[in-house]
Parts: sequence; structure tokens; C-alpha cells
Amino acid sequence: MTFAYTGQETLGAVGTAGVAGAAGAASADRRPVYLDYAAATPMDPEVVDAMLPYFTDAFENPSAPYAAARAVRADVEDARAACAHAIGARPGNVTFTAGATEANNLAFAAAGPDAHVVVDAVEHESVLACAAAAGGGCAVVGVGPDGCVSAADVAAAITPATRLVSVELANGEVGAVQPVREIARVVAAERDRRLAAGEREPIWLHTDASQAAGSLAVNVGTLGCDMLTLSAAKIYGPKQVGLLWSSDDVALRPLVLGGGQENGVRSGTENVAGVIGFAKALELTAARRGEEARRLARLRDRLQRALCGEFGWAVVSGPRQGKLRLPGLLHISFPGLEARRLVIALEREGVSVGTGSACAASKMRSSHVLAAMGAPAEVAAGSLRITLGRPTTEADVDYAAAAIARAVRAEAARVGRREGASGNIGTARAAAARTGSASASVQVPDTERGDA
Repeated sequence: MTFAYTGQETLGAVGTAGVAGAAGAASADRRPVYLDYAAATPMDPEVVDAMLPYFTDAFENPSAPYAAARAVRADVEDARAACAHAIGARPGNVTFTAGATEANNLAFAAAGPDAHVVVDAVEHESVLACAAAAGGGCAVVGVGPDGCVSAADVAAAITPATRLVSVELANGEVGAVQPVREIARVVAAERDRRLAAGEREPIWLHTDASQAAGSLAVNVGTLGCDMLTLSAAKIYGPKQVGLLWSSDDVALRPLVLGGGQENGVRSGTENVAGVIGFAKALELTAARRGEEARRLARLRDRLQRALCGEFGWAVVSGPRQGKLRLPGLLHISFPGLEARRLVIALEREGVSVGTGSACAASKMRSSHVLAAMGAPAEVAAGSLRITLGRPTTEADVDYAAAAIARAVRAEAARVGRREGASGNIGTARAAAARTGSASASVQVPDTERGDA
């Protein structure tokens, strides 16, 4: 596995002429191009249509006893059944939540306050924060230079006291698809060992599939997990709506007490319109997933070829193999430049891109994902996360490529970076060589935990 690669090594100069020509275009041709779909997706019009009646006509509380409220309750349960069907599960095992963060918290709460947990170093902040708070301690498993965790390293991190292993299905910053099925076999083997030894400590596997669901098939039986998180906001559904699927063996512990909704796991009046929209979004995602993933991969590769052909010193992070990287995500770095300045310059041209996880970016923190991958500071500082979505067109990609080229050239000139200089790439490769086996389990120091 390699840390990163450049366009000159793998892609040649395909698309360079197009970028060079368009890069000279006047900014008077400014157009809005949104390329941060990993942070948020717009609601699909069909999702909006499905939700609208529950804001007006079907507004009743589903816990009320009269006929109109019972009809709303029936619609909620139909939505639950639809969501369960989309992931190969039974409706009774689906708990609706206020987004993926709450679902992740529920998963960790199930392990108990004194649990020992195992996570990987590139997880979402909500998972890392839960792991850091685990009363029995946590082991954070490092990743390879491509952002992928090894099932063998996860196995090495498990102790007889471990109750929960949490590994995301795909990383939302560099797009690395994790070997969840292999890790499920590791957890199953440890469970069998405990049973044979007469040990009573349970062990479960949780996976946050929020970033993956739009592009990868998500089936709980195939994945072999015990709990799974999904977010409506990542698949063109409403924000603040998510779910946690849990197997029959997992006893969930409520975080919110009250009227006992969601089988006593999550009290409070249900977000009826939200769960209806979630079900519709999942239905549309499942129907469009394969074709859309192929389309996004073509567009992503077009953008990557253009930028790497124009800037041979650019660094693309994440797995080289297409099947191990989310199809609509391009994480590209311009070492020696400052990504925040590039984002501001691109915003003036109407192009919206991210610099990493939206949660981390809002707090102006450096990327824990790139740090875990061993990226040099210059590479991390100059990184853009570009994510494509359903509305993205070829024209959008070409316009964005030209705008990014202009912004990079201007910033490179400002800091005095020579065209074609490659010293930073050598630094990146040296770091990759040093961290090639950096996937061993490590314990998180307390000073790092509070910052997760």
C-alpha cells in the first residue's frame, strides 16, 4: 500500500489542455458549483413530496389513541419496515434517532459504562469521542498510509475485556472503504472463543455506514455486524434523522428517558416527517446506487486527471484501487499551499469544496485522518476534499477544475512556490515509508482523548 500518488505517475496529462485553456477564463463566467456532498446533500424532490403531508394534514401525534393518530403511527411503522428492508433487516431491530451522532452514541452506550472498546484512528469525531469516554479504556488501531485499517491489527487490539469494536464502512475524508466483513469474522471468532472458554463477556461489532450508503450496498447480514448506523442527511434526505440497527443479541440502553417511544430506547414524540423522508431517501438510494456510483467515479476520475495533469506535484490521498475508495470523493493536496485560502478563492468563483470533515473544519482543527495516515504537515495543510453528488455534471467538473487551477496558481505565486517543484512529494514518500507498518494498536493518551 502507498500513502499517495501523483497525476504524473498514474494518470499522465489527460485533461491538462482543457484545464489550461479554461483556467484563463474570466471570473465573469462565475457559476455556483457545490462539491461538498460528503458534508451535506440537498433533499431529493421526491423526499420533500413524501414529507409534506406530515407537516400539515397528517400532523397528529402517533402516540395518540384516535383514528387519525393511529394512521400516522401506521405510516411511521411502514417507514421503519422500508428502512429495515433496505438494509436486509427486521423492522423491530431499527431505532430511529436524531442523526448518526446519536446512533453512534447509542451503540457505545449498549456496551456499558465500564466497557473496553476498540476503534480505528480515522473514525468520525462522534465515534472517537465515545471511545475516549469508555470507562474500561479504548484501543485505537492505526491505519495504513492509504487510510485503511487491517483486520489483523483489529484482532490484535481486542482483549478479553473488549465489548465493542467500531469501524466505519467508509471514511468520509479520504474515501477509504474498510474491511468490515473481515473484521466481523475476527469478532465472531473472539465470540466463539469466549463461549468455548465459558467467558460471559459479550463482544459486538458496530459500523457507521453513513458515508458509504449512497455508493455501497449496505446489508447487515452480508456485513456481519451487530449494530449499524445510517444518516438520512448523507443520502438526500432530511438532516437530524438517522437510525441504529441492532441485532437481537444487543440490549440497547436509552440515552433519553420519558414516554418510552422507540421501544423504550428513545423517548420523545417521533419525527414523523423525518422518518417518512428517510424511508423515501433510502428507497431512492437503493434504486439508483449502482448507476450513480459508476457515473460519479467517471466524473471524479475526470477531475483527478485534469488537476494531476496540470499540477504534477499534487498529492491524491486514499486507496489506489477504485473499489477501495468512495466513487464520488477526491482528496487532493497541494503541498506548501494553505487549503483555507484556496477555499476562500474558490468561493469567490462560486465553487464550494471542503478541507476535510465538516465537524473538524468548523473548529479549525487539523485533520486527524491525515495525521493517522502519516501525512506530512505541508500535505495536510494544503488538502481539499472534493465530493461529487447527484446534481454534479461534467460541465460542473470542468468549471471546478479550471477554478481550482486558477486558485492554485495564484496561491503558488503568492508563496513563491516553483511550478513543478517536487520536494514536498519526496517528503510525503519518506513519511509513507516510515509509517508503512503504522497500523498497530495503540492506546490513546488522556491528553488526546479529550480532543477527539
